[in-house]
Amino acid sequence: MNLRERKKRRTRDALLRAALELFATRGYEETTVDDIAAAVDVSQRTFFRYFAGKEETAFFVPRLAETLVVEALRTRPPDETPLEALRRAVLESWDAINETVEELVPIDLHMRVYRVIESTPALLAAHLRRSAELEEQLAGIIAEREGLDVDADPRPRIVVALFGGVIRVTERLWSAGGDVTLDGMRELTTTYLDQVGPALAGNWRAEQSP
Repeated sequence: MNLRERKKRRTRDALLRAALELFATRGYEETTVDDIAAAVDVSQRTFFRYFAGKEETAFFVPRLAETLVVEALRTRPPDETPLEALRRAVLESWDAINETVEELVPIDLHMRVYRVIESTPALLAAHLRRSAELEEQLAGIIAEREGLDVDADPRPRIVVALFGGVIRVTERLWSAGGDVTLDGMRELTTTYLDQVGPALAGNWRAEQSP
């Protein structure tokens, strides 16, 4: 990376961090592009050289994390079941996610903004839309792994939808809880993913019998 590219990278990262700091302290709706640009002492025009708008800055780091999960799924051993491959892809990409986030912003800031996303209707709607797009991508990878046509066989989309539902439950519970750390989210995600098999196969009423 030459000097010009390094300077551009520093400007982008400074804008990103300023945006996330403002979202976390002031709120997403209360923050303008002008506010973000002013925090870095650049023009609005400079901001738009790096980002299409506020929403892109809010989801910049989560998008990188999603990319790591996708790549992890592509490299899972072919003998793993689809659900196990998805589970391991998420859990084993945590360390890489942690390192990737720390290169851009402090982990605690990333997690605080995660809560902002969960509590801001416009961002939550965008998050759910993005989650649906990610699920479609993951379903395509699962279908390819299993030698299936994703449009002819419903199973890849079903298993990914199940998996995505578990992730949404953990995100919602985590955002409402007291532990806002990455380790806290990881522990909660592991707990709920480990319950998928028993929850599907178990007889819940029998378990309640005296």
